Amino acid sequence: MKKVLTLAVLYTFPLIAFAQTPTNLIGLISFAGDVANRLIPLLIAAALVVFFWGVIVYVAKGDPKTGTPIIIAGLIGLFVMVSVWGIIRIAQNTFGVNNNQIPNIPQVPQR
Repeated sequence: MKKVLTLAVLYTFPLIAFAQTPTNLIGLISFAGDVANRLIPLLIAAALVVFFWGVIVYVAKGDPKTGTPIIIAGLIGLFVMVSVWGIIRIAQNTFGVNNNQIPNIPQVPQR
């Protein structure tokens, strides 16, 4: 648990370093969405690692009782995360809350 908490704190340090505090509710919601968008791929990658770890344990031990629960836990985690992600995406498309605008990229001034 300490490792997860340490990783979460270290992952948020760049966000703190930019010192962009939200000034209103819309800014706070946008900030929370940005954090979630950065964490979702990490969580999916973690579920994939758990799944493949279960496959490795299953093959290495040769006993279905040792690797099967790990594989099932990884698959359930992947299913839940991808399902919730898909439901949220469908709701966004249904209600027109898409945020697909390409942001302007800051450029270095030309001489």
